[in-house]
Amino acid sequence: MSSTDPRRQLLLELFQDGMRRVDGRHCVRHALSSAPQARSPRPVWIAAIGKAASSMALGAHDALGVALERGLVITKDGHVQPELLALSGVEIYESAHPVPDDRSLAAGERLLRWVEELPDAADPLFLISGGASSLVEVLESGASFADLARVTAGGLAAGIPVGELNARRARLSRIKGGRLTARLGARPARALFLSDVPGDDPAVIGSGLLGPCADTADRVERVVLASIDHAREGVAAAAAQLGLEVYACPRRFDDDALRLAVRFTHELRLGTAQVQVWGGESTVKLPESPGRGGRNQHLALAAARLIAGQSDLLLLAAGTDGTDGVTDDAGALVDAETCARLALAELDADECLRRADSGTALAAAGDLIHTGPTGTNVGDLVIGIKLSAQTARALPDRRGGTPARVL
Repeated sequence: MSSTDPRRQLLLELFQDGMRRVDGRHCVRHALSSAPQARSPRPVWIAAIGKAASSMALGAHDALGVALERGLVITKDGHVQPELLALSGVEIYESAHPVPDDRSLAAGERLLRWVEELPDAADPLFLISGGASSLVEVLESGASFADLARVTAGGLAAGIPVGELNARRARLSRIKGGRLTARLGARPARALFLSDVPGDDPAVIGSGLLGPCADTADRVERVVLASIDHAREGVAAAAAQLGLEVYACPRRFDDDALRLAVRFTHELRLGTAQVQVWGGESTVKLPESPGRGGRNQHLALAAARLIAGQSDLLLLAAGTDGTDGVTDDAGALVDAETCARLALAELDADECLRRADSGTALAAAGDLIHTGPTGTNVGDLVIGIKLSAQTARALPDRRGGTPARVL
């Protein structure tokens, strides 16, 4: 299938529409500009932690202006937006994800000092997004860095759901599970979240970095600004505007990637909708020496086997944060000829899946998606279309902005 096939471009544009709905900068700016506190003369100190921290901090600056007196931003390597570097009074720490390292511990200690340094005259504002579990940490007495690394790496390899993994990490932490909240005492604060966890529970997002604390007076106002549900709605609305029949599954997925590939392709094949969209987070159990790839690439390659030869079916699976596993790719976009392209490259889809080496296969097929950091992090989107190329060519041209690329 040609890389100029309009259906591939359509899928990339729909994915971008979903991410725009949950953009961290937009969500924070809107929330703060419409809140009564936006008109307060008091200075504000912000602490932004997570893969979307840079974008969320810029949204706070947009809304608060000179009232934003100090800022602390802790985010993943390569996720600092250049515009943030020009702001005065903002400290930036780049840290490790998905497995913590020494920088995570240094960032955790700085976050503790930041809380201790809060002046009485300032209002604290916390901006939390997925990734905080790995990016920042202060270990409990008796817990070692080896313990933390073992829990994190072992949980990821075993395909443990994110909620359970975050609960395990919180038990090793002096700041997770509401413990940082406890350090605020009875001090009022606000916390705004982008959720990448089922249930959108602040006690789980970032392993509960600003979750509720039952042991002390808790005066933190918590608001979840966006989740995968909003991204899914963004995709569905954009497809409907094009006059396409759309089905957006209202339930989040959280199953094994191979099983989900069977389910999604089955629903796509048998359903009447021209566009179907699902949101959630799959899991993959890794072999002892995994190859290149991530859960979305694994799901997409598994789906490619099931839609081989069915020329009207295409499927995209990608992370809204722009990364999939330990790769720099967001995911993949597969079609009826993906497996044929693999055969020409002398690769076998089944063997690549067995070795958790989906990234190598999809790179050879030209099906990897690269977005770079997106400014958000609410989980994964899977978008399927059942559409002829001729029908897709007749749709309005909506190109604009900087689209994702298929590599």
